[in-house]
Amino acid sequence: MPPTKVAILLPDLRGGGAERVCIHLANAFVACGLAVDMVLMRAEGELLPQLDPRVRVIELGTKRVRHLLRPLMRYLSESQPAALLANMWPLTVLAVLARRMSGYSGRIVTVEHIAWSSCHVARKWSTRMAVKTTMRWLLPKADAVLAVSRGAAEDMTRFAGLPEGLVRAQYNPVTFGKQTLSTELPIGVEHWSQGPHKRLLAVGEFKEQKDFPTLIAAVAILKDRLPVRLLILGKGDGRPHLEELILRHGLQGVVFLPGFFPDPKPFFARADLFVLSSEYEGFGNVVAEALEQGTPVVSTDCPSGPREILEDGKYGALVAVGDIDAMAMAMQQSLQSTHDTDALKARARDFAIDKIADQYLDHLLPKWRARTSKGGQ
Repeated sequence: MPPTKVAILLPDLRGGGAERVCIHLANAFVACGLAVDMVLMRAEGELLPQLDPRVRVIELGTKRVRHLLRPLMRYLSESQPAALLANMWPLTVLAVLARRMSGYSGRIVTVEHIAWSSCHVARKWSTRMAVKTTMRWLLPKADAVLAVSRGAAEDMTRFAGLPEGLVRAQYNPVTFGKQTLSTELPIGVEHWSQGPHKRLLAVGEFKEQKDFPTLIAAVAILKDRLPVRLLILGKGDGRPHLEELILRHGLQGVVFLPGFFPDPKPFFARADLFVLSSEYEGFGNVVAEALEQGTPVVSTDCPSGPREILEDGKYGALVAVGDIDAMAMAMQQSLQSTHDTDALKARARDFAIDKIADQYLDHLLPKWRARTSKGGQ
């Protein structure tokens, strides 16, 4: 009998948090004996090489979402996976629609990775109404509707007017599990990694959501109090603006933008402090990834995720979104404090890949999970 098949739907495998989550899940599912299809609109992105070779990559061959429905219907009809995990609107609602139109009989589980009421995309009235209407109409027809934190689930329920209890919180798997990853930093970041200064780290796409201008302004204050250097890992259209801010604040030699790295683990391990400056998140994978290395964290108290990961400030400082002075002070206090690294690592284990993958399988394959759990007793 062939192994049970699970499919994961994404646009591509660019270097984003949702994409990294899905790679962790796909690799974990394959490791436990499932067949896994990574179904992509386009089979491209920096994270493709991180997929386990046993994961089958399916390219639907469409560049635009409006052309996705027909090839997705064809895939579901021909491949008949036992379950499909659809990520991020509008792929989530299109997956539900594709099942209804194709006769596919498997389970559909949808997951949203952001706090929709805060999302810049939804600030345009027409987009906001499209998201709300399609979510309200189609998501109740899915087998499970997930969001990546309690805050994101509550936000999504209010935003789309969904029935109470429909959206369930499901945390992301953010630890690196048993993968063998490089512990050496790449060449070219010695200016950050070497010297008596304190090493600050931030990771994220160069876009408005991440609010790196607030972080850069806070570092401009902090550098007069402590010797620090900040490394921001990422890429995006906002890079020229960040470079301009670095010049304006006179932070050449203090703030560095070395680009995107598929494997950020060595940076987390070397940093003295990780800082999240986002205006909003769904979960905040990088916060938990920092804790996994025992690295202290300062984060904005943004909707949603960081407060839940840090347990209301127990495992890291929380500051108001956009508050430059508060962020500078929190960074200073954290750098001058002693931290229980074992406690930080223990908190990160709450999001370990094995644990979270099992929880996802409870949503995707409840009958399969019941059989395998019973067989393992």
